[in-house]
Amino acid sequence: MQSSFVNSTFHYSVQIWNKRRQTMHVHPTETDYQRPVMLASLMISFLMLGGKLYAYFITGSSAILSDALESVIHLAATGFAAFSLWYSTQPPDEKHPYGHGKIAYFSSGFEGGLILIAALAIIYSAVASLIRGPEIHSIGAGLWITAALAVVNLFLGWALVHTGKKHNSFILIANGYHVFTDMWTSFGVIVGLFLVWLTGKVWLDPVLAIFLGLNILWTSKSLIKNAVSGLMEAANPEETAQIIALLNDAVETGVIRGYHQLRHRRISNQVYIEYHMTFPIEDSIQRAHDKSHGVEDAIHQLFIGDSVIVTAHLEPDLHSEAHKNRFPEPSTDPLLGDKG
Repeated sequence: MQSSFVNSTFHYSVQIWNKRRQTMHVHPTETDYQRPVMLASLMISFLMLGGKLYAYFITGSSAILSDALESVIHLAATGFAAFSLWYSTQPPDEKHPYGHGKIAYFSSGFEGGLILIAALAIIYSAVASLIRGPEIHSIGAGLWITAALAVVNLFLGWALVHTGKKHNSFILIANGYHVFTDMWTSFGVIVGLFLVWLTGKVWLDPVLAIFLGLNILWTSKSLIKNAVSGLMEAANPEETAQIIALLNDAVETGVIRGYHQLRHRRISNQVYIEYHMTFPIEDSIQRAHDKSHGVEDAIHQLFIGDSVIVTAHLEPDLHSEAHKNRFPEPSTDPLLGDKG
């Protein structure tokens, strides 16, 4: 009897997984390129800074100077991102039993803050250039250097974001978007210098730098917003819907009687899920535990490639009676609304 039940529970978890395997992010086991890509970003950031400073010295362009200032910030941000990537992978310890993954959000916010500073510095420098009168020379050489660096950043940014999304690494994603910001700034500089060369109107150079600074401000806002969302443990609506749908199927198929007090949070590639489940009063603790693990196995299959930690609290289906004269459960069940 017990063996038959375990088999049916196993088949249940497989059935639920097959129904949803195409609707949730699935990451097959592959080589982890996070550290090599991060190291490449750090090395290239030195190249970017040196190349842009050289381009500024030979041209005197405010737009190129703005681009170089952004690269100074980018170098500092990339250095901190590299440290954060290493630190986030350190195992849990006595002081940090949940691990060190949350530094990813702090890193993203730090990078967003540095981008904000760079944007303000760019705008200030451009306005000052407009007031004193811009001077530009050797435009051709500056264009070629800036264009080459922009192409390098295009491929680097793609590699960072692609690898970051594959491994749910907010650190790589944030650094990748910062690289893309650097790339678009460089392309903007190219357009501005070309227009100056074409028209002879040097005031176009600092004006364009101001617009680039405003664009970078928008990127910093996005990174800071995502960092705050992660630090505040905002629930991902898509993941919430997937977990609820799976638990509803468990109820409809009779594996469990009900559930409530659902909570979940994500820290990069770590997913923490907790809930209370109710079972028939006649179920033994072993039987209820086996049923619970059948559901848990299915939940793990929703997050292939992630580290999933599920905490389940098992209760009898006479839930209200079981809690009489005892410490009450939380009065709110935000992810389930009135269901809880």
